[in-house]
Amino acid sequence: MTSGTLLIAGSIATDHLLTFSGKFADSLVVDQLDKLSVSFLVDDLEIRRGGVAANVCFGLGRLGLRPVLVGAVGEDFDEYRSWLERHNVDCQSVHVSESLHTARFIGTTDADMAQFATFYAGAMSEARQIELGPIVSRVGAPSYVLIGADDPEAMRRHTHECRERGFPFIADCSQQLAFGDGELIRDLIDGAAILISNEYESHIIEKKTGWSAEEILKRVGMQVTTLGKDGVRVSIADKTSVEVGATPELTRADPTGVGDAFRAGFLAALSWGLQLESAAQVGCTLAAYVVETVGTQEYDFTSAEFCQRLGGAYGPEVAAEVATHLAAPKASESQRVTTRSSS
Repeated sequence: MTSGTLLIAGSIATDHLLTFSGKFADSLVVDQLDKLSVSFLVDDLEIRRGGVAANVCFGLGRLGLRPVLVGAVGEDFDEYRSWLERHNVDCQSVHVSESLHTARFIGTTDADMAQFATFYAGAMSEARQIELGPIVSRVGAPSYVLIGADDPEAMRRHTHECRERGFPFIADCSQQLAFGDGELIRDLIDGAAILISNEYESHIIEKKTGWSAEEILKRVGMQVTTLGKDGVRVSIADKTSVEVGATPELTRADPTGVGDAFRAGFLAALSWGLQLESAAQVGCTLAAYVVETVGTQEYDFTSAEFCQRLGGAYGPEVAAEVATHLAAPKASESQRVTTRSSS
């Protein structure tokens, strides 16, 4: 596949993670929960950038590509926009709501790892207003449009437009699979150039669509199934299947965003024209960096370090091939994006 524009559509959000040193259970009276009114003094606040589309774009940018971010945000997006643009992400087509804030997850975790959590969709609901045609007119024909978890009607609109305009699209429903019904899921994946999910999600797709694994593969050009610690399996309609083991981890800090990083590495490698096995190896290597850091956009490496790690896991040939494509990321400020506040 020749290199082309990558449009990455999906959620853009921030995570507000609070830590309470006590136990929620000590403040709850079971027979009075219908009158619940409690307040917890937290010890720590961490604000992390996230959202599946933004995470994938960040990974692509770290590998020297310039992806186009497609999603909806609030007017509070300015600092996040600046961060992404400094990491080679095209944010010109991001829709900015005039009345709603950027989506955010707010979670408070206690000493027992119990959690009170809230997700505010906010401006994400306006992603359904985004039309892909004008974006393509600005940046050129896409090699792929990845349609990730987002406002369901936005996902449906993007999918229909890709079919109508002939844009190759990647179905990546992820979190929306739990909420979507069979009709929606069938609509989102039928005719996709690539279908990406983890192994559990692949079973949800089969159950809700009523299609067997064989039927699904006939309806998409390629199916990519991530297998956690066992790596990834890539299957195409002619029954060809490639399995790649996970890159050895140096440590395990936080699995959040690992799948997004795999997608970024896999798509980058496809854009460079690498074979499927090599593309999966690049994806697994980038994913390993994420699992070793807390946060979805806090990992860092040089081109030489990435290729050395890739070669150590999968052999010098793929490392040499990637080295010819991997542009050294521009120097930037520290990769740490956590804002910490202690009470």
